[in-house]
Amino acid sequence: MSQRPFKVLGIQQIAIGGPDKMKMRKLWIDMLGLEITGNFVSERENVDEDIAAMGSGPFKVEVDLMQPVDPEKKPAVHTTPLNHIGLWIDDLPTAVEWLSANGVRFAPGGIRKGAAGFDITFLHPKANAEFPISGEGVLIELVQAPPAVVEAFAKLA
Repeated sequence: MSQRPFKVLGIQQIAIGGPDKMKMRKLWIDMLGLEITGNFVSERENVDEDIAAMGSGPFKVEVDLMQPVDPEKKPAVHTTPLNHIGLWIDDLPTAVEWLSANGVRFAPGGIRKGAAGFDITFLHPKANAEFPISGEGVLIELVQAPPAVVEAFAKLA
């Protein structure tokens, strides 16, 4: 395996799914004090999510509180309470190319704009014969870090 040509910088988000995001807001917003910074609704992705935040600046971490638009449709964002984790990546296209070439399975959809406006893609939670490396049951979102985040993490190194 060749040397990895990209870096995972840090956690960008944690996405939590449930049948009723208002119940999740009781804990995350009312009790723990996170701030709602946005909302994203997508019929195609079957999600209605409140985007909350902890921390600030380039080290801010999103906590996405997700409920399905239609509980009978897929993807079923509410059936896995810890729906996915998102990781800041310094060079997303290079990461996708290298990971794919080294047997990592990606979920359908390719690189696209995510709810927060950053380019994203997902590692599949299950492997297959063609791509034997996966999230082993965990959906993992790779998120293109904007320049300010890349610079901030570089200063920590």
